[in-house]
Amino acid sequence: MASRGGFSNRLGFIAAAAGSAVGLGNIWKFPYEVGENGGAAFLVIYLACAFLICLPIMLAETAIGRNTRLNPYGAFRKLGGRKWGIIGIMGVLSGVMILSFYNVVAGWAFGYFLEIGFGGLLSKGLNYGDHFGGFVSNIWDNLFFSIGFMVLTALIVAGGVQKGIERWTKILMPLLVIMIVGLICYGLTLDGASEGLAFYLVPDFSEINANTFYTALAQAFFSLSLGMGALITYGSYVGKNDSIVGAAALITIADISIAFLAGLMIFPLVFSQPSIEANAGPGLVFVALPGIFESMGSVGPFVGAIFFLLLCFAALTSTVSLLEVPVAYVTDQFKFHRKKTVYGVALIIFIIGLPTMLSQGASEFFTKFTFYGGKDIDFFTLIENVFSDLSLPLGGFFIAIFAAWKWRDKGFQKELYFGNPQLEGSVTEKVILFMVRYISPLVVGTIFVISVLKIFFNINLF
Repeated sequence: MASRGGFSNRLGFIAAAAGSAVGLGNIWKFPYEVGENGGAAFLVIYLACAFLICLPIMLAETAIGRNTRLNPYGAFRKLGGRKWGIIGIMGVLSGVMILSFYNVVAGWAFGYFLEIGFGGLLSKGLNYGDHFGGFVSNIWDNLFFSIGFMVLTALIVAGGVQKGIERWTKILMPLLVIMIVGLICYGLTLDGASEGLAFYLVPDFSEINANTFYTALAQAFFSLSLGMGALITYGSYVGKNDSIVGAAALITIADISIAFLAGLMIFPLVFSQPSIEANAGPGLVFVALPGIFESMGSVGPFVGAIFFLLLCFAALTSTVSLLEVPVAYVTDQFKFHRKKTVYGVALIIFIIGLPTMLSQGASEFFTKFTFYGGKDIDFFTLIENVFSDLSLPLGGFFIAIFAAWKWRDKGFQKELYFGNPQLEGSVTEKVILFMVRYISPLVVGTIFVISVLKIFFNINLF
């Protein structure tokens, strides 16, 4: 523990892990998923999936990490042998590849913050759809923005667990909440805010179908950073006296609370402009919202800049955890110097992300990189499909199977008792074990199969 470092206390772990969970998935992806899947009905299903399916897998990841004090590969190999180490390698690789494209999107948010706050973007009377297309295809601007974001991420991770990750997440998370609440208060003063709240908060259960469950679970899984080894890595820095059951519950609550607040922030803004559709999809943030900010007049640039700064903060708390996964792997397995490892790994991941950056129009080769599912696929979508849509649920499936069946007699249940001895023999313990053994792997495994059919064979089962 002394050589690897560790969180100073339980709050430090909760703040860091919640920061890992809270990111673009909450502020950017969650609102448009809600808009495309029926509003409040989707929200209800999302909450159920987060607690019933994802929370048990989070406990399994954290327990594996704390027990072994190792990175995902080292943890699985120590507890399960060489064959299980492959699952850890898959998690590390997923973290690397997800960060490679996540950093590009974070660079977009950083660029929009600068353009709106200091570049007078909202005063130019632009078509924001065309502007976004030109923005993401401008390789030189994107290089600058993405380099800046990766450097900032590396500087935080290089500071170590306590002085880097823990210190900055304790600063960024409260700032993020303050900014969201401020934008919510402003949005509620706009015309149309009540319609936005009704769409978001009043469920219409006729909107629920099988696809709602599928999308909600996939969103919860991505949002909570499961299946990629991030929580195994963070769990390896947690003390034995801390209850990981209570911490996991608080992390889940923090994550869904930020996602919920993001919806309260977005939909009053969206419904204040009748010309903007709530189901605008991924372009809701980068295409629809700038037009809304422009319509606010003189206050628009300030509100818009604050929003995209908020998006940057949310992204940063996640890029930090994503970078820590391969850094922990390299330092544990090869005993390299931590700071040199951080900067070296960050550089490699940035280079890996260049094809993703080029795939948004700057290079025809990467824009039409491959073909499956009946259409041309750009490099960005390929990486997202393989390492986010498929690798994460597959990793979560194997983590649940490993903890519940392979490792159970060697410590999973015992690991849950540390810091929480009253759990032994309780109803809560029985529910957790039942979910990890049967429900979570069954549901997540089904999600993986459905995703394979949908992505590669264009077979929609719903």
